[in-house]
Parts: sequence; C-alpha cells; structure tokens
Amino acid sequence: MPTEDSYECDACGASVPVEDAIRSETYGDLDPTKWQTLNCPQCKERLATVYVGDE
Repeated sequence: MPTEDSYECDACGASVPVEDAIRSETYGDLDPTKWQTLNCPQCKERLATVYVGDE
C-alpha cells in the first residue's frame, strides 16, 4: 500500500521512498509533462503512475 512518502514493490518487496524511485515517461496516451511512472531502483519494475502536473 503506497503512502505519501514510499511505495511497496510487488515484484521484489522493497519499500521504496519516492525520492529513490526511478522516474520515467508513461506508456500510452498520458501527457508526459503531467504524468510519470515510478520504477523500483532494485528490480526496475513499475511501482506507480503518478500525476506531476503541479510540480
């Protein structure tokens, strides 16, 4: 279950602070200036797709 500060990786079980996650562009038709995908730094699997339009 994600918190505001970290995500649990379903693939490897790591608890990943948001600042340590690898950010990448989303797949599909989402606007990359407003959405990013967070990936686990240990196994590279997707953690979440997050809205960053207000950053």
